[in-house]
Amino acid sequence: MKTFNYTIKDEVGIHARPAGLLAKKAKEFESTITIQKGEKSVNATKLMMLMGLGVKCGETVTITVEGADEEKAAVEMEAFFNENL
Repeated sequence: MKTFNYTIKDEVGIHARPAGLLAKKAKEFESTITIQKGEKSVNATKLMMLMGLGVKCGETVTITVEGADEEKAAVEMEAFFNENL
């Protein structure tokens, strides 16, 4: 299992467009990718659940990657967060 924290820099947080891109990216991997904010945790491939987290600019989320390709998935997801959120 790989885990990393990320503080959202996008001024409107995880809204429709980046949530859609995030879900699409997460679906590229065999591993299960989970996004956690506080007590809430959702599967990154579920668009509506991602938006339901209500993540705003400046908030920190924890990303957990677990599965067969977790090494590659964790590196690529971290790069995705840095580029898009």
